[in-house]
Amino acid sequence: MSKSGLWAIAGIAVFTLLGLVYLAATWEAPQGTTTVVLPAPTEAEPEAQSAGSSSASGSNNSTTQTLPQIRIQPQQPAPAIAEQEAEVAPPPVEVEPEQPETVVEVEDQVELPSLNNSDSFVLDNLRMLENGVALVQRLNPEQLIRSFVVLVENVSRDTFPQTGLPYQSMSEEMAVRNIDENLYVMDDSAHRRFDAVIDTFAAVDTDAAMAIYRLLSPLFQQAYSEIGYRDQDFDDTLNQAIDNVLAMELPEGPYQLVKPSVMYLYADAEIENLSTVHKQLIRIGPENTARLKNKLRQFQSRL
Repeated sequence: MSKSGLWAIAGIAVFTLLGLVYLAATWEAPQGTTTVVLPAPTEAEPEAQSAGSSSASGSNNSTTQTLPQIRIQPQQPAPAIAEQEAEVAPPPVEVEPEQPETVVEVEDQVELPSLNNSDSFVLDNLRMLENGVALVQRLNPEQLIRSFVVLVENVSRDTFPQTGLPYQSMSEEMAVRNIDENLYVMDDSAHRRFDAVIDTFAAVDTDAAMAIYRLLSPLFQQAYSEIGYRDQDFDDTLNQAIDNVLAMELPEGPYQLVKPSVMYLYADAEIENLSTVHKQLIRIGPENTARLKNKLRQFQSRL
């Protein structure tokens, strides 16, 4: 080789060496490190090594390092959590406060007489009222229940029976004054003849009288059936009769009369055409009518 060839080879070697030095000086390690955490080594079973591998490593004068073996341990299943059924509390029970025992007084049952023989029984019970003696003196003592039922049934239809009344008729005649030979006017004293009757009726104890009425109710109903009302309640008819009386308003007086025959008639045709019940209230007068209505309201409120 010529001398110039040797110098060329030497130059190339020097430049190569300088490049390596420059690379070593300027090369930077990567930023940050990654740490791999391996699980603690477990006792591994020694693996059989072949004889050939042992001799080969001995001939190269190098030691073979055994890498730690990594085993994935099977995960134990999570302990089963015993499922407990949720306890459902029963709904609250409302406890009613204890009520005191009600003592019911049972009245002795009274055996009613037959309708045909009921008069003395009715009168005896009426006499026990506070003013019962005065009341009995104003009543007809025969067929009291039947005559009372007939009166109530008539009044419920806005009529008034002329005979067979449960009370005694007036013996005193109506007081009138002559205007001329054919025209009369009812005197104020004509109303006062009913004062004693209304006084007796108004003084009756309402509760006590209603107790007697309830006691006699089966007999009233029997008498009501006898006159053709088998499927109707007598209480309803009594209510209707009281309503009819309460609804009536009296025309203003004085009341002029005529007497074409034995009986007096009202000279005013509108008054004469009123129901017989309405005309009966005119006879007893406005004050007695007001007292009668007040007592009837008391009885009706207890029916």
